[in-house]
Amino acid sequence: MKNIFALVDCNNFYVSCERIFNPKLENKPVVVLSNNDGCCVARSNEAKKLGIKMGEPFFKIKDLVEKEGLKVYSSNYELYGDISNRVSETLFTFSPDIEIYSIDEAFVNLKRIYTNSYEDYGRKIRERIFDWVNIPVSIGISPTKTLSKVANQFVKKDKSFGGVLSLINKSEEEINELLKNLDVSDVWGIGRQYSKKLYAENIKSAYDFKYSNPKFIQKIMTINGLKTQNELKGVSCIPLEYETPDKKGICSSRSFGKLTSSFKELNEAVSTYTTTAAEKLRSQNSKCKKITIFIRTNHFRTNDKQYANSKSYNFLEPTSYTPDLIKASKFLLKQIFKENYNYQKVGVILTEIINENEIQNSLFNIDTLQYKNNKKDLIISKVDEINKSLGNNSIIFAANGIKKEWKMKSEKRSDRFTTNLNELLKISN
Repeated sequence: MKNIFALVDCNNFYVSCERIFNPKLENKPVVVLSNNDGCCVARSNEAKKLGIKMGEPFFKIKDLVEKEGLKVYSSNYELYGDISNRVSETLFTFSPDIEIYSIDEAFVNLKRIYTNSYEDYGRKIRERIFDWVNIPVSIGISPTKTLSKVANQFVKKDKSFGGVLSLINKSEEEINELLKNLDVSDVWGIGRQYSKKLYAENIKSAYDFKYSNPKFIQKIMTINGLKTQNELKGVSCIPLEYETPDKKGICSSRSFGKLTSSFKELNEAVSTYTTTAAEKLRSQNSKCKKITIFIRTNHFRTNDKQYANSKSYNFLEPTSYTPDLIKASKFLLKQIFKENYNYQKVGVILTEIINENEIQNSLFNIDTLQYKNNKKDLIISKVDEINKSLGNNSIIFAANGIKKEWKMKSEKRSDRFTTNLNELLKISN
């Protein structure tokens, strides 16, 4: 059976999530802001028409709130993650062969599906997602993942496709016409740096790239560039990834909601981010041998004294036990903290990550130490179970603090309608 890939891409995903529970936002300009309410990370089509760019700092468009009725929201990642899971669950009703590519994109292999029209089948997928989750999606269908990305881009730009474009059974000439109108920098897998090299060789469109000398493409872009070229020719070279590869490094970091010079607040932040990183580590059944802490001031505040530093600690044995990681992170913070500086950001990085099943016991790992490690694993697994069943932060570590006045700004966040009992949608007469 030949591969038939459908790329399902949620339209303006964060904005669409906000609109599910607030229908008044339909046909209104809406933006969702990044951490600390800094920049625009999602825009409705109406907001795009106002000239608002991706990554635009909020202070530059603040006047549009009154002038154009712009609606502004803080990122609500808990809500967006849950809605994303619901979209994924809906997709599994169509095919078991799915790669969750990102929070708002998924590849579906339809090779097991027998239909006279993949375009019609794509419309069924689109309609069911909207009926069950109320999220609009665009779908591109083709024999390769790269071409399905191409089809999806044209669907988003041209409403005449009705949200779905299938390249199955399209002639070579028809596909080439699309490729001629697609900049090479917009081809999935190429990116900005490779584009500069391609432009220099007068390779400007996806069509130019498709028919370039394969040896030249491999020379400047390695084997991955050659795979992309073959994919544009309709030869499937990039399979679905059914499982997300384990991360080789885990970082947990945020800018503060306000600058702080308080060691106590930095201590709480470091402990909180270490807890988050440790949870991510355990979620992929891994342990780490190295932890790094970094702090820095805001280099844009030229009138402030500037300082940045980092320090690492190596564990004798790989660990994912949160108290041990917190102890190490606090120890490192003491060594790099300096008084009388206004700190903007602190972060935790876990590296030298090893899967639990691949850990070799140390020569000095006697039975007593082994028992101690097993006991820690059992304790922290029960903490994870309780937090998973009763909600995040049902059990917290005292080192993380309670008030967390340093926490990032999220002043415009909507309610977590689907994951928090205290924030369920209320309907009144």
